[in-house]
Amino acid sequence: MNKKIFDKYLDSLESQGIPSIDVRINRDHEEVYRYLKGYADPVNGVKAGDDTRYLVFSMTKIQTMTALMQLVESGKISLDDDVAKYLPSFGKLTMKTADGGTAPCGPMLIKHLVSMQSGLDYDLKRPGIVKALEKYGPKATTRQIVDSFTESPLEFAPGTHFLYSLSHDVIAAVIEVVSGMSFGEYLKENIWEPLGMKNTSFAGPMNDNDPLLARQYIWDDPSQKIIPMDSSCCYQLSESYESGGAGLVSTSLDYSLLADALACYGVGRTGKRILSEKSIDIIRTNLLGPDSRKDIEVSMGRKGYGYGVGMQILMDPGAIGSIAKPGVFGWDGAAGAATIMYPEEHISLVFMIHVRNYGYSYGTIHPKVRDLLFECPV
Repeated sequence: MNKKIFDKYLDSLESQGIPSIDVRINRDHEEVYRYLKGYADPVNGVKAGDDTRYLVFSMTKIQTMTALMQLVESGKISLDDDVAKYLPSFGKLTMKTADGGTAPCGPMLIKHLVSMQSGLDYDLKRPGIVKALEKYGPKATTRQIVDSFTESPLEFAPGTHFLYSLSHDVIAAVIEVVSGMSFGEYLKENIWEPLGMKNTSFAGPMNDNDPLLARQYIWDDPSQKIIPMDSSCCYQLSESYESGGAGLVSTSLDYSLLADALACYGVGRTGKRILSEKSIDIIRTNLLGPDSRKDIEVSMGRKGYGYGVGMQILMDPGAIGSIAKPGVFGWDGAAGAATIMYPEEHISLVFMIHVRNYGYSYGTIHPKVRDLLFECPV
């Protein structure tokens, strides 16, 4: 890792109009690089700080998969289990057919959910969700809403294709059933407290009352600029919903503690072990077959990558001209955050910005910072 080159590249992002950039790199539980520039709230002149919080959206999935693998380790669940064992509403699934009709299908297994091969989609306005919110109101729970997902037919038979979806929200509901706790309670007791994560929690549908939350921005196609938006988290479907796919708000420090633990084969800076080395290896074992590998390349631009237990794994760096090493894994979020980990060198990177719909993050920034991890120092 070349710190000067890292600084120079991150400095260059200011010209893109990104309000703040918050980056931490850890190796063997020690912070070896820190970059923080810009404003949490440019409108009111509030600079970004160590306590600035961000909606991490799909980086939530890293925590959800960590929680699931803890339960796998304890023998309470298997990746080969039928989802209906825990959520009976998933016992009678249907899927779309080529002629526009529907047909019975199944079963959907836990491994189909973690690998985004369940056949679900990411339609937040699907009829079942709308009906559940009408029935239960703003206090609709995770389980009540997830149970409604099966009212629509699947896009394909589970296990046959990759489609980024609400699958990890279903995992959150499974964790609640297996643990007997709310999803948030489980995360707090088994991940946040052991690792010393003090500033992580679930967002609400709107988050105007969080004084430490960075102002959220969005890429505006008509103007080709980054502009302010509201503080909403559309994936938090009700006030009581805890989205396993995209619901958390956190700081770069808290997420770096998690990333460091996973990069150090399950042991955190506090000395607490949250996962076994075997579980880390399982997480970054590709679960996608050829058709699904093609799906993730075409639909998400992840050429050279596979997908394991809820995270992408770099399998063929040469296919994308990358100097990174095979086995690098992690995931990103809808406002441009990214977590990148490489256990062989016990190194992890957490990158935070707060800009929605910014394709430049995924196509350019994240690949660049990934490769900069492997630059030789000067």
